[in-house]
Amino acid sequence: MSEPTPWGRAPSLDDLAELAERAFAGLPEGFRTLAGDVVFRVDDFPPDDVLEDLGIEDSFGLTGLYSGVSLAERSVFGPEPEPSRVFLYRRPILDEWAEHGEISLEELVTHVLVHEIGHHFGLSDAQIDAIEAAVE
Repeated sequence: MSEPTPWGRAPSLDDLAELAERAFAGLPEGFRTLAGDVVFRVDDFPPDDVLEDLGIEDSFGLTGLYSGVSLAERSVFGPEPEPSRVFLYRRPILDEWAEHGEISLEELVTHVLVHEIGHHFGLSDAQIDAIEAAVE
């Protein structure tokens, strides 16, 4: 069972953004430096067009998303890329947290944040999963 929240209610968008900021600040300095100017945003749900593009039918099926050109794909000869963004989706994150109460909300937000930053670095889901498994 999940621990009670310090908010006395479901965490708001601002609450989740604060958790994400603290999670990012707690990451190793080298990781934060490599992340560069990634913009972080918290929304309640992913937009329908994003779900459709990804082939995801359930709006609770996506907790986070990286949008941008990964560091591995950037080129000095290419056009200036749009800003890289990491989206965290509050309702799917809260739903996953409620379903899997063995980790704290802070740990889950950190996990999603690190996973999406991994995509910014050019890592695949399989590579990110392998790194996480090696750390555990």
